[in-house]
Amino acid sequence: MSTKPLKVIAALLLSVASPAVANRVIDDSYSVSRRFEGYRSQYPGISLPLIAPQTGQTLAFDLVYKTVGERDLHMDVFSPAPRRNVRQGLVLVHGGAWRSGTKAHFYALANLLAQRGFTIFLPEYRLAVEQPYPAGMDDIADAVAWAKHEAPRYGVRADRIAVGGASSGGQMASLLAYRAASSANGNARPPVNALIDMDGVLDASSPLALQYENAAGPESPLARWLGGSFEQVPEVWRAASAASYVGPASPPTLIISSGAPRFTAGRERVTSVLQRNGIRTATYMYTNAPHDFWLFDPYLKQAVAQITAFLRAVGGDQAHKGQSR
Repeated sequence: MSTKPLKVIAALLLSVASPAVANRVIDDSYSVSRRFEGYRSQYPGISLPLIAPQTGQTLAFDLVYKTVGERDLHMDVFSPAPRRNVRQGLVLVHGGAWRSGTKAHFYALANLLAQRGFTIFLPEYRLAVEQPYPAGMDDIADAVAWAKHEAPRYGVRADRIAVGGASSGGQMASLLAYRAASSANGNARPPVNALIDMDGVLDASSPLALQYENAAGPESPLARWLGGSFEQVPEVWRAASAASYVGPASPPTLIISSGAPRFTAGRERVTSVLQRNGIRTATYMYTNAPHDFWLFDPYLKQAVAQITAFLRAVGGDQAHKGQSR
C-alpha cells in the first residue's frame, strides 16, 4: 500500500479542487478558508484544526476505486496505528450542496477518528456540475462496496463498514444506508452496520425541507442535482429522501445537528421509526454551532467524541439490536 506521512497534508485542508480532469467543470465556491472568515466574528473561539498524526498512522492517497469512461474516482484511506484493533471502518461522504466540496475537507475529522482506532475511507464522487442524480449515489454505493472488498487489506471487518456524511453528504449517506437495508431495494446495494448523519436532510419532501431546499425552484442546489424542482419531479424528491426507506432493517443511526432544524429535516420521522423497531439511535445537538461544524474546533472534537462513542456502542451490541436510546 502506498502511504505518506499525514503531516504533509495539513495544507490541503484549505484546498477545494480535485485533480484536473479534461473537460470537467469544477465548482470551487465552497472552501474552508472562505467559511472560516465568515464565521470568525459570529462564533468566538472558532479555529482551524491542526493535523497532528500519531506514530504509525498512515494515509493511502488517491486510490482509484472506480472508473467511469475516462474518469477515475479516487479514495483516501486513513488507517490507525497498528496497535489499534477496532476493525471498524467508516466511509465519509463530503458535503458542498451536491455541487462542490472535496474529500480533503474531511482530513481533520478522519485523522482524529483514525487515532481512535477506526479506518476512514474518503471517496470523491461525481457532483451535480458533472453529472446529476443518481450518478453520485451510484459512486458512493460503489465506494462502500470497494471498502468492503478491500477491508481485509486494511485490517477491517467487511461486516463492520459504516457510512456517514455531512450536509449534502449526510443526505446522500442516509439515503444509501436506509435504501440498502430496505426490502424495496432488493439488496442491490451493500448494507452498512451504522449511519452517521451530520446535518444532512433526511426527508427532502417535508415542508421544512421544501421551505429551504426548494426555495429557488429549479435553481435550488438540490433541484439541480435531482433534475428539477419539487413541483416538476416530486417523485424523484421522495425517492431521494432517506425517510422513504427507513424501516425494521435500517442500521443504527447517529444524527449530529448544528442546532438548525432545517438541516436535519425529517429527523423526528426517522427516529420514531427506528425507535419503534428497537434500533439504536442517538441525536447530539449543538446549542450554537456553524452548519459545517465538522471543519472547525472546538466543534470538531465534540463530533469526534460522539461518533467514537456511538460506533463503539454499535460494535459492542450488534447482537442486541433491541437496545435504543
